[in-house]
Amino acid sequence: MKTRTNQGSPRTWRGLYGIVDPEVCARRQVAPVELTAAILQGGCAVLQLRDKRADDRDALALARAMVALCREANVPFVMNDRIDLALLCEADGVHLGQDDLPVAEARRIFDGPIGLSTHDLTQVRAAEALGADLIGFGPVFETVTKTNPDPTVGVDGLRAAVQASPLPVVAIGGVDLERCALVRSAGAPLAAAIGALCSDDPQASAHAMHGAILDGMQGASA
Repeated sequence: MKTRTNQGSPRTWRGLYGIVDPEVCARRQVAPVELTAAILQGGCAVLQLRDKRADDRDALALARAMVALCREANVPFVMNDRIDLALLCEADGVHLGQDDLPVAEARRIFDGPIGLSTHDLTQVRAAEALGADLIGFGPVFETVTKTNPDPTVGVDGLRAAVQASPLPVVAIGGVDLERCALVRSAGAPLAAAIGALCSDDPQASAHAMHGAILDGMQGASA
Protein backbone atom coordinates (compact mmCIF):
# COMPACT_ATOMS: atom_id res chain seq x y z
CA MET A 1 0.00 0.00 0.00
CA LYS A 2 1.39 3.36 -1.01
CA THR A 3 0.32 6.67 0.43
CA ARG A 4 -0.88 8.86 -2.41
CA THR A 5 -1.33 12.17 -0.66
CA ASN A 6 1.39 14.70 0.04
CA GLN A 7 0.37 15.68 3.55
CA GLY A 8 3.42 14.34 5.35
CA SER A 9 3.46 12.17 8.46
CA PRO A 10 0.94 12.35 11.33
CA ARG A 11 3.43 14.52 13.22
CA THR A 12 2.71 17.30 10.70
CA TRP A 13 -1.09 17.01 10.72
CA ARG A 14 -2.90 19.95 12.30
CA GLY A 15 -6.53 20.95 12.57
CA LEU A 16 -9.81 19.12 12.07
CA TYR A 17 -9.84 15.34 12.00
CA GLY A 18 -13.15 14.80 10.24
CA ILE A 19 -15.01 11.52 10.74
CA VAL A 20 -17.84 10.31 8.54
CA ASP A 21 -20.13 7.77 10.21
CA PRO A 22 -22.95 6.48 7.96
CA GLU A 23 -25.11 5.68 10.99
CA VAL A 24 -24.93 9.30 12.18
CA CYS A 25 -25.47 10.47 8.60
CA ALA A 26 -28.66 8.40 8.36
CA ARG A 27 -30.05 9.97 11.55
CA ARG A 28 -29.29 13.44 10.20
CA GLN A 29 -30.46 12.55 6.67
CA VAL A 30 -27.10 13.39 5.10
CA ALA A 31 -25.52 11.20 2.41
CA PRO A 32 -22.01 10.13 3.50
CA VAL A 33 -20.41 10.98 0.14
CA GLU A 34 -22.05 14.40 0.11
CA LEU A 35 -20.88 15.00 3.67
CA THR A 36 -17.36 13.95 2.68
CA ALA A 37 -17.30 16.45 -0.17
CA ALA A 38 -18.61 19.23 2.06
CA ILE A 39 -16.05 18.60 4.80
CA LEU A 40 -13.21 18.58 2.28
CA GLN A 41 -14.46 21.81 0.74
CA GLY A 42 -14.65 23.42 4.17
CA GLY A 43 -11.20 22.19 5.17
CA CYS A 44 -9.74 19.44 7.32
CA ALA A 45 -6.39 17.84 8.04
CA VAL A 46 -7.56 14.22 7.87
CA LEU A 47 -10.77 12.40 6.97
CA GLN A 48 -11.77 9.03 8.42
CA LEU A 49 -14.52 6.57 7.60
CA ARG A 50 -16.05 4.99 10.71
CA ASP A 51 -18.57 2.38 9.62
CA LYS A 52 -19.63 -0.14 12.26
CA ARG A 53 -22.76 -1.56 10.65
CA ALA A 54 -22.53 -1.73 6.84
CA ASP A 55 -21.80 -4.98 5.08
CA ASP A 56 -18.31 -5.31 3.62
CA ARG A 57 -19.31 -4.57 0.03
CA ASP A 58 -21.10 -1.35 0.91
CA ALA A 59 -18.34 -0.26 3.27
CA LEU A 60 -15.68 -0.85 0.61
CA ALA A 61 -17.67 1.00 -2.04
CA LEU A 62 -18.11 3.99 0.28
CA ALA A 63 -14.44 3.91 1.28
CA ARG A 64 -13.34 3.97 -2.36
CA ALA A 65 -15.67 6.88 -3.12
CA MET A 66 -14.26 8.79 -0.16
CA VAL A 67 -10.68 7.96 -1.14
CA ALA A 68 -11.28 9.46 -4.59
CA LEU A 69 -12.55 12.70 -3.06
CA CYS A 70 -9.68 12.82 -0.57
CA ARG A 71 -7.12 12.32 -3.36
CA GLU A 72 -8.57 15.29 -5.23
CA ALA A 73 -8.35 17.43 -2.09
CA ASN A 74 -4.89 16.07 -1.14
CA VAL A 75 -6.18 15.09 2.30
CA PRO A 76 -5.16 11.79 3.97
CA PHE A 77 -7.91 9.18 4.17
CA VAL A 78 -8.01 6.89 7.21
CA MET A 79 -10.05 3.69 7.56
CA ASN A 80 -11.35 2.87 11.01
CA ASP A 81 -10.78 -0.64 12.41
CA ARG A 82 -10.64 -2.60 9.16
CA ILE A 83 -7.16 -3.39 7.87
CA ASP A 84 -8.58 -5.47 5.02
CA LEU A 85 -10.76 -2.65 3.73
CA ALA A 86 -7.94 -0.16 4.25
CA LEU A 87 -5.71 -2.23 1.97
CA LEU A 88 -8.40 -2.74 -0.67
CA CYS A 89 -9.35 0.95 -0.89
CA GLU A 90 -5.69 2.06 -0.65
CA ALA A 91 -6.25 4.14 2.46
CA ASP A 92 -3.47 6.42 3.63
CA GLY A 93 -3.86 5.27 7.22
CA VAL A 94 -5.84 3.08 9.57
CA HIS A 95 -7.15 3.70 13.07
CA LEU A 96 -7.49 0.89 15.60
CA GLY A 97 -9.29 0.51 18.91
CA GLN A 98 -7.98 -1.18 22.03
CA ASP A 99 -9.88 -4.37 21.15
CA ASP A 100 -8.95 -4.42 17.45
CA LEU A 101 -5.99 -6.11 15.78
CA PRO A 102 -2.81 -5.26 17.75
CA VAL A 103 -0.75 -2.50 16.18
CA ALA A 104 2.30 -4.78 15.80
CA GLU A 105 0.23 -7.31 13.85
CA ALA A 106 -1.35 -4.61 11.73
CA ARG A 107 2.12 -3.27 10.91
CA ARG A 108 3.03 -6.60 9.32
CA ILE A 109 0.55 -6.01 6.49
CA PHE A 110 -0.06 -2.25 6.49
CA ASP A 111 2.77 0.21 5.90
CA GLY A 112 0.90 3.48 6.38
CA PRO A 113 0.26 5.50 9.56
CA ILE A 114 -1.58 3.61 12.30
CA GLY A 115 -3.58 5.42 14.94
CA LEU A 116 -4.66 3.89 18.24
CA SER A 117 -7.57 4.86 20.50
CA THR A 118 -6.60 5.48 24.12
CA HIS A 119 -8.71 6.31 27.14
CA ASP A 120 -6.31 6.68 30.05
CA LEU A 121 -2.68 7.57 30.70
CA THR A 122 -1.58 3.95 30.94
CA GLN A 123 -2.79 3.34 27.39
CA VAL A 124 -1.32 6.67 26.26
CA ARG A 125 2.14 5.81 27.58
CA ALA A 126 2.03 2.33 26.03
CA ALA A 127 1.02 3.48 22.55
CA GLU A 128 4.46 4.41 21.22
CA ALA A 129 6.02 1.13 22.34
CA LEU A 130 3.16 -0.71 20.65
CA GLY A 131 4.10 0.98 17.37
CA ALA A 132 1.34 3.56 16.94
CA ASP A 133 2.00 6.72 14.91
CA LEU A 134 -0.66 8.83 16.62
CA ILE A 135 -3.29 8.36 19.29
CA GLY A 136 -6.90 9.29 19.73
CA PHE A 137 -7.67 10.27 23.32
CA GLY A 138 -11.07 10.59 24.90
CA PRO A 139 -13.90 10.96 25.14
CA VAL A 140 -12.89 14.45 26.19
CA PHE A 141 -16.51 15.56 26.53
CA GLU A 142 -19.77 13.63 26.65
CA THR A 143 -20.61 12.09 23.29
CA VAL A 144 -23.80 10.73 21.78
CA THR A 145 -22.24 9.17 18.66
CA LYS A 146 -20.69 6.16 20.37
CA THR A 147 -22.43 3.27 22.12
CA ASN A 148 -21.19 2.60 25.67
CA PRO A 149 -18.43 5.24 25.63
CA ASP A 150 -15.57 5.24 28.11
CA PRO A 151 -15.72 7.80 30.96
CA THR A 152 -15.02 11.36 29.89
CA VAL A 153 -11.48 12.58 30.54
CA GLY A 154 -12.08 16.33 30.39
CA VAL A 155 -9.72 19.06 29.24
CA ASP A 156 -7.30 18.43 32.11
CA GLY A 157 -7.12 14.76 31.14
CA LEU A 158 -6.47 15.73 27.53
CA ARG A 159 -3.69 18.09 28.59
CA ALA A 160 -2.10 15.33 30.67
CA ALA A 161 -2.23 12.95 27.70
CA VAL A 162 -0.57 15.50 25.42
CA GLN A 163 2.19 16.02 27.97
CA ALA A 164 2.64 12.27 28.51
CA SER A 165 2.84 11.19 24.88
CA PRO A 166 5.53 11.87 22.27
CA LEU A 167 2.91 10.98 19.63
CA PRO A 168 0.41 13.41 18.07
CA VAL A 169 -2.86 13.39 20.01
CA VAL A 170 -6.31 13.55 18.44
CA ALA A 171 -8.91 14.86 20.89
CA ILE A 172 -12.15 12.96 20.40
CA GLY A 173 -15.57 12.90 21.98
CA GLY A 174 -18.13 15.69 22.08
CA VAL A 175 -15.93 18.21 20.27
CA ASP A 176 -17.82 21.05 18.61
CA LEU A 177 -16.93 24.56 17.49
CA GLU A 178 -17.32 26.09 20.94
CA ARG A 179 -14.98 23.49 22.45
CA CYS A 180 -12.23 23.76 19.83
CA ALA A 181 -10.50 26.50 21.81
CA LEU A 182 -10.39 24.21 24.86
CA VAL A 183 -8.85 21.43 22.79
CA ARG A 184 -6.27 23.82 21.39
CA SER A 185 -5.45 25.18 24.86
CA ALA A 186 -4.71 21.62 26.00
CA GLY A 187 -2.09 21.31 23.26
CA ALA A 188 -3.74 18.71 21.05
CA PRO A 189 -2.86 19.31 17.38
CA LEU A 190 -5.98 17.55 16.09
CA ALA A 191 -9.64 17.48 17.07
CA ALA A 192 -11.99 14.80 15.79
CA ALA A 193 -15.62 15.56 15.06
CA ILE A 194 -18.52 13.42 13.90
CA GLY A 195 -21.90 14.80 14.92
CA ALA A 196 -20.82 18.45 14.82
CA LEU A 197 -20.12 18.09 11.10
CA CYS A 198 -23.58 16.69 10.30
CA SER A 199 -25.05 20.18 10.48
CA ASP A 200 -27.30 22.18 8.18
CA ASP A 201 -24.10 23.47 6.53
CA PRO A 202 -21.30 20.88 6.90
CA GLN A 203 -18.90 22.87 4.75
CA ALA A 204 -19.22 25.93 6.99
CA SER A 205 -18.95 23.76 10.12
CA ALA A 206 -15.77 22.10 8.88
CA HIS A 207 -14.26 25.44 7.85
CA ALA A 208 -15.00 27.00 11.23
CA MET A 209 -13.72 24.05 13.27
CA HIS A 210 -10.59 23.58 11.19
CA GLY A 211 -9.77 27.25 11.56
CA ALA A 212 -10.51 27.25 15.28
CA ILE A 213 -8.05 24.41 15.90
CA LEU A 214 -5.37 25.96 13.71
CA ASP A 215 -5.74 29.41 15.24
CA GLY A 216 -2.61 30.24 17.20
CA MET A 217 -0.65 27.13 16.18
CA GLN A 218 2.83 28.14 15.14
CA GLY A 219 3.81 26.90 11.72
CA ALA A 220 0.42 25.38 10.92
CA SER A 221 -1.46 25.98 7.72
CA ALA A 222 -5.06 25.32 6.75
